[in-house]
Amino acid sequence: MTATATDANASASRSTPALARTLKRRHVTMISLGGVIGAGLFVGSSAAIASIGPAVVISYALAGGIVLLVMRVIAALALALPHAGAFTEYARAGLGRWAGFTAGWLYWYFWAVVIGIEAIAGAAIIAAWVDLPVWVIGTALMLLLTGSNLLSTRSYGEFEFWFSTIKVVAILLFITVCAAFLVGAPASPGVALLSADGGFAPLGWGAVVAGVTTVIFALVGAEIVTVAAAEAEDSAELVASMAGTLIARICIFYIGAIGLILCIVPWRSIVPGQSPFAAALDVVGVPGTTLLMNLLVLVAVLSCLNSAIYVASRALFTLAANGDAPRWSVAVNRRGVPARAVLAATAVGLACVLASQLSPSLVFAFLVNASGAIMIFVYMLTLVAALRLGVGTGLAGWGRWVALAGMAAVLAAMALTPDLAPQLQASAGCTALVLIAAWATRRRAS
Repeated sequence: MTATATDANASASRSTPALARTLKRRHVTMISLGGVIGAGLFVGSSAAIASIGPAVVISYALAGGIVLLVMRVIAALALALPHAGAFTEYARAGLGRWAGFTAGWLYWYFWAVVIGIEAIAGAAIIAAWVDLPVWVIGTALMLLLTGSNLLSTRSYGEFEFWFSTIKVVAILLFITVCAAFLVGAPASPGVALLSADGGFAPLGWGAVVAGVTTVIFALVGAEIVTVAAAEAEDSAELVASMAGTLIARICIFYIGAIGLILCIVPWRSIVPGQSPFAAALDVVGVPGTTLLMNLLVLVAVLSCLNSAIYVASRALFTLAANGDAPRWSVAVNRRGVPARAVLAATAVGLACVLASQLSPSLVFAFLVNASGAIMIFVYMLTLVAALRLGVGTGLAGWGRWVALAGMAAVLAAMALTPDLAPQLQASAGCTALVLIAAWATRRRAS
């Protein structure tokens, strides 16, 4: 291990308030499962299917492979640097303070903006049932889950345990019902629809590869387990074990579910923005699919909102513990919760909700676009740090290079795609500002 890594460990272990280690293995297990199941699967997959066709399952497999390799490297880093804290600190260990500053603030920004985005998404669903403005409902949802996070880390874990349990059970029931229909129903089309309309890849294999650019963002969130595990026992071992089952989850929940949908519903009939799960259940004959899917999407949104508040607060806490954020944000309450960091994250989420009402096409659009490619930048910093530290053997060893190449290809594809280029440009601009801040604070400290 390099001197840089040793210095980072020493910095991370200096005297700071301790977070409560109250999460149980069952909490962390369900947090890791729920991290990759969100509205991007239940609704967002419709756009991917419409733009790629049945071969979208290959796009998900390729994107899942990249995320798997990243998680394998993160697991190796967790074992090599068990006291580093949040996974963004691996960049500090391998590349120095500027990398830890950059990765930490980018990660915080991503999840702070997600708070606002998910609050708006949840409010839009509830607004169909309750005659209140979206911003009022969104604010109420944020305050509810902020209260849960402030109560205790265990409270966050319980909420997320049940949110994730509902999502996992729903996916498994969906797979069971659809598989039974395909096998036993007299009107079952079998697998004929996979190639009935233009073939398996009707829009060409170029669309399949380009599709990785969009579907990979639905899989962001797998690394949340590394943050949550820091507040549980045997954190390094937990991260390693969760990373080992990631590919199985992706295969079951994404490839399995979407593959079944494509066997039941003609791919050209799937409308972007409308749940393909509901369309499949309509064909199968399950009653009340619209209400069921709205409730399920609402649970997925609340789960992501809950986790976004938690992760953003821990990212800010870690930055403050290393002197890269205001020292007041490192304080914890008597239950071991970084309450000030939680409130700071919620304040940014509230600002996003208000921006969506006051300036939806300018301020809010920039905030959303600027978060588009940020997670790719953070992942790449982590992989480069692993290379610098010499961490990773076997799959994690060669996977570092493969994952870096895959993510570089994703960024290149974004640059060449008119609809995604603004996201890349805004994300690059946001990253440049953070790098300038890292340089300025280092110069001031010197």
